[in-house]
Amino acid sequence: MKWGLFGGTFDPVHLGHLRCAEEILELFRLDRILFIPARMQPLKTGRDVSPFHHREQMLRLATEDNPSFSISDIENRREGKSYSIETIRHFLDTSPDDTELYFMLGQDAFQEIHMWKEWKDLVQLCNIIVMTRPGYKVKSLDGVFPPDFAPLFPYNRATDSFSGPTGNSIFFRRTTLLDISSTDIRNRIKAGKSIRYLVPEPVRNYLLKQKSNRL
Repeated sequence: MKWGLFGGTFDPVHLGHLRCAEEILELFRLDRILFIPARMQPLKTGRDVSPFHHREQMLRLATEDNPSFSISDIENRREGKSYSIETIRHFLDTSPDDTELYFMLGQDAFQEIHMWKEWKDLVQLCNIIVMTRPGYKVKSLDGVFPPDFAPLFPYNRATDSFSGPTGNSIFFRRTTLLDISSTDIRNRIKAGKSIRYLVPEPVRNYLLKQKSNRL
């Protein structure tokens, strides 16, 4: 079994999230992708985040027609901030023994990974998939990892990845660029503008209903 772990705030989930997940599912021949909404992201402070149950419900509406997509509320069941390393360890401990985990994140997030909790352990616990923009190429991790750590991940031409000391790899893979952001969607809703074709229709209906209930 090969599982993708896709974390984020998802406030709200949009078509960019879903398209990236679909392409990674196909590219790596994953059996499933778990969307893992964060309870409280450590690096995203200073703004109000929609309550977890709203973000989770929108994810369920967005993924209900795809049998390869599922939702995990593990980060809501833990108190405090949502640390990715704790989530990965949870799935390593609770998944079937033959499960191979692929932790998915965007290029911008990977550039800041040195700010994450226990990041050196995190990048060695499972495979990492960095979803990149078109035209982005990397043949070295020197620009992201410290000079004493980057050499532990030499480039493997055969797999087009960086092979780590624990047998896991870091993959950089281009996904279709959909220039959609959750921030822009929230701003459009506040301004009374259309969000049609930015989010799945069930999510759009849910958001408009929530806005109507607050009026």
